[in-house]
Amino acid sequence: MFSRILKRGKPEFWKAYTGHFKEKLPQDLHAVRFVVFDTETTGLDVRKDRLLSIGALSVFHLKIDVGDSLELYVKQEVFNAGTVGIHGILKEGGLLKLAEEEAIITFLGYIKNSVLVAHHAAFDIAMINESLARMGLPKLKNKVLDTGVLFKKTTLCENKENRHSLDQLCAIFKLRQHDRHTAAGDAFLTGLVFLKIVSNLSRSGKLKVSDLFFNSERRGLL
Repeated sequence: MFSRILKRGKPEFWKAYTGHFKEKLPQDLHAVRFVVFDTETTGLDVRKDRLLSIGALSVFHLKIDVGDSLELYVKQEVFNAGTVGIHGILKEGGLLKLAEEEAIITFLGYIKNSVLVAHHAAFDIAMINESLARMGLPKLKNKVLDTGVLFKKTTLCENKENRHSLDQLCAIFKLRQHDRHTAAGDAFLTGLVFLKIVSNLSRSGKLKVSDLFFNSERRGLL
């Protein structure tokens, strides 16, 4: 009854998104759809800055499905010219850009109830949640894995106090970097890092989904 009250007045796309969470998450890693994603933004202030792009791809059966991916660019009202040298996204340019609300709706339709994976995920999740808040909607419901946190559980992590960058993890796993600092490129690299980490963790025995979480019942980060 309480859930019906919360859903009352919510848009249909939000009801469709939350409806996917009626299904219980499998414990077999091969049966879970992970969505690895990354965002490019106008800056690092979650409240003031805005999304520039979202890149995402699916990992299913512990394999990257390049045919199941998403790349979105967002129209800009807020723009920081100083960050263009990092992400290369111009305010206008020739890219097809969506309004923020349309981009978020598309993203929700893509991720459904998948386990989200990102590097230093708290920031990316916070940016999506701020966009949802501007739409008058609650935060993401998905469980979230952070490859920076997961790496500390591996036998390869020599310093658990170090906040490893994506560049550092790519070097450790000997991954060639392509399209670095684009959302789609960083999502792909993060996906490769994620699979390397899972492979390392699996050496100690059969790995379940709950083993990837410090608290398997926790949803989201923020």
